[in-house]
Amino acid sequence: MNLGERLSQRARSIEFSGIRKAYELASRLKDPIDLSIGQPDYDAPDTVKNAAIEAIRAGHNRYTLTAGLPALRELTRAQLKAELYWDANVLITSGVSGGLLLALSALLDPGDEVVFADPYFVSYVQLVRMVGGKPVAVPSYPDFRFPADAIRAAITPRTRALILNSPGNPTGCVLSTDDVRAAADIARQHDLAIISDEIYNELCYDAPNPCPATFAPEHTILLRGHGKSFGVTGWRLGYLAAAGTFVDEIVRLQQYTYVCAPSMAQHGILAARAADVAGHRRDYAKKRDLVCELLAGTFEFVRPSGGFYVFPRVPRGFAGGAAFVEAAANRSVLVIPGNVFSQQDSHFRISYATTDDKLRRGCAALCETARAGSR
Repeated sequence: MNLGERLSQRARSIEFSGIRKAYELASRLKDPIDLSIGQPDYDAPDTVKNAAIEAIRAGHNRYTLTAGLPALRELTRAQLKAELYWDANVLITSGVSGGLLLALSALLDPGDEVVFADPYFVSYVQLVRMVGGKPVAVPSYPDFRFPADAIRAAITPRTRALILNSPGNPTGCVLSTDDVRAAADIARQHDLAIISDEIYNELCYDAPNPCPATFAPEHTILLRGHGKSFGVTGWRLGYLAAAGTFVDEIVRLQQYTYVCAPSMAQHGILAARAADVAGHRRDYAKKRDLVCELLAGTFEFVRPSGGFYVFPRVPRGFAGGAAFVEAAANRSVLVIPGNVFSQQDSHFRISYATTDDKLRRGCAALCETARAGSR
């Protein structure tokens, strides 16, 4: 028996991530300038690392409660009260992706729909399909603002949730207060859940990131994580917050899937939650400014306000993002084609989570690639 031929239709509907293309290209290149990686280039603070090490040495290596360490949950809950004036219950999750899968599993029956803006984080389409739902991507080109009118037009009787992602991956755009208020109005009008993916919340450069819990607290499912903020993406630690009984209900789903978030990571973050990431935020704001300066005049792009991505339009002379990425790879630069994150293939993603030297050399090579294609 070849078990690979016995896959369910649900399993067959899940595609491999297009980001794998970058790794395939990297394997063919010698010492590439990698502007594709979606994780911080800084290490975790010593306080965070030492707290996790001490937790391991102290014997905190067993299961925690399914919902997470009570002290970490209460600390997170108190911080949300102080920041958003929102009394929410908290579930500690195995990363934001783990929280997203739990939320979608809890909300959707087969055939139910989830609407979100295009471009979108690569997991949204696949995770909705994984739980039997139907993803509905609504274009937000060219400015990547929240497309309120188009979102309203896409809602049907089967729509159950609206996903927001701010700061956005792949665009780096931060939604405005008016954008988030419009999303909240739609959620209330149509009785939808808002799943707010705020994994890059600590990396906003120009203004705070508005949260839908401010405008529609009873409709909001907030997802945040610690990996991007503290440089511990491999720890797989995040949290889900919601008002009412939603968290109490989805604890059952965590019990039979992830069981609990990693114990030593929970203890480590609890002990070091007050670690300051303001220095990293300032550093990435400078990298954002550097990349925008280097690309200006050659590429069209919306200036990012958070995260560590910029999403330029493919220059003239190329058939699409995939073609441009191939041409850039010939100059030993790795970027991600826009069709990984979109139903369109008109853009490409740059990650500026790397050294200034690599950014200068990489952006120079990208500009050379653009000029060569336009000849």
